[in-house]
Amino acid sequence: MAGSAGKKKTAAQLVEDEEYQLRHERVAGIDVAKAKGDVCVRLPPAPGRVRRQSRVWEVPATVPEIAALAGELLGDGVELVSMESTGDYWRVWYYVLEAAGLKVQLVSSSQTRQLKGRPKTDRKDAQWIARLTETGMLRPSFVPPAEIRELRDWTRARLHLVHDRTAEWQRLEKLLEGALVKLSSVVSALAGNKTARKIVEALIEGERDPQKLAGLALGPLRGKRRELAAALEGAVFGAHHARLARMHLDRIDALDRHVKALDDEIAACLEAIPGAWGVTGDGVPSPDPGQGAPVLAAAERLAEIPGMSLPAAMAVIAETGLDMSRFPTAAHLVSWAGLAPSARQSGARSRKPGKGQGNAYLRGYCTRAANGAAKTDTFLGARLRRLSKRIGGARARCAVGRSILVIVWHLLKDPAARYADLGADWHERKTDRDKKVRSHLRQLRALGVVIPFSDPQAAA
Repeated sequence: MAGSAGKKKTAAQLVEDEEYQLRHERVAGIDVAKAKGDVCVRLPPAPGRVRRQSRVWEVPATVPEIAALAGELLGDGVELVSMESTGDYWRVWYYVLEAAGLKVQLVSSSQTRQLKGRPKTDRKDAQWIARLTETGMLRPSFVPPAEIRELRDWTRARLHLVHDRTAEWQRLEKLLEGALVKLSSVVSALAGNKTARKIVEALIEGERDPQKLAGLALGPLRGKRRELAAALEGAVFGAHHARLARMHLDRIDALDRHVKALDDEIAACLEAIPGAWGVTGDGVPSPDPGQGAPVLAAAERLAEIPGMSLPAAMAVIAETGLDMSRFPTAAHLVSWAGLAPSARQSGARSRKPGKGQGNAYLRGYCTRAANGAAKTDTFLGARLRRLSKRIGGARARCAVGRSILVIVWHLLKDPAARYADLGADWHERKTDRDKKVRSHLRQLRALGVVIPFSDPQAAA
């Protein structure tokens, strides 16, 4: 008791509770599976009854059956329909019911789990979801509108094709290493390098002279012809290597064409969304208002962020949507992307906070943008370099990616807003001078150095 007497007492905190009484009179809960769904409708008591009534039945997971279900739910006056985000099986249920005019919410399965010890069946799960829905105890997940979902399909397909193209270049590099062609030891990256492409093409055509192959160098690699010749000396590039290399290059060329076609589709899809348009100098909304316009298109405004390219800006919009009212604050968007550390505290112990799951696509776009800003003379570049020294590169990229996402939220929240860089010296300008002086004097005293101190600014 004596040890605990000196501990500081924590002041009581007043927390406003949410009302978990009956929020919705008529609700439906759906337990989704691959081939079917169990539906539970909760309705007010029938005439002469006291208790609310539930109706549970099974519905096949086909569009006509779900459309018929939508008609029944509308006839019952259902106010809200809830379903778990089970794989991709929820999509047909959500899209058809939403198109029918019902208010639908998708919820995480972590919120709808049955309590331990209770029997678990699909029908009971549907009833449990309906009960949680009527009391307002479920938080809906973000599902973008139809036009953003279409844009998201295009951008994610592009990302996957880019990954496939990178994998093909890596397979080609592995093939060259097996043929003792040490091209990658001189060329930093084979992907997209014109010199590497010309040398590989010449090898496929049958050229084996290292000097002639090195003579194909372009641009800065012309000064490394001797290194290129040494890397190609002693190669055993045979006929089967040539055939495999041609297959890899053909596949890379095909993926390049597909990526370019997807770029055109993404641009056209975004131009078809009025919410992404800018405003011309005459005050007319337009998908291409021009650089001098008072309000640029949404993607162009995001592309002004250091490290953020125009394709990356379009991909970010595909993940977040344009309506920031879905995220009350920037912190909500950051948490949804999985870039906010989650608290882990129990009693006196506070474990190292971990990051949430979040949207992996959006998190990847933001961290890659942070990496792109690393070498820029901007606030974000200076912030990344400053944090990397203290917490390491990976965590620093996450921190700067979070900063980028906060900027994205503000730019999309206010269509007239534009990115304004704070400058690479922002941290130095914001540093408290007196605090810095005291810190340096304390370090000198720790080393045994005592110097007289006078403040020339105070004297002036």
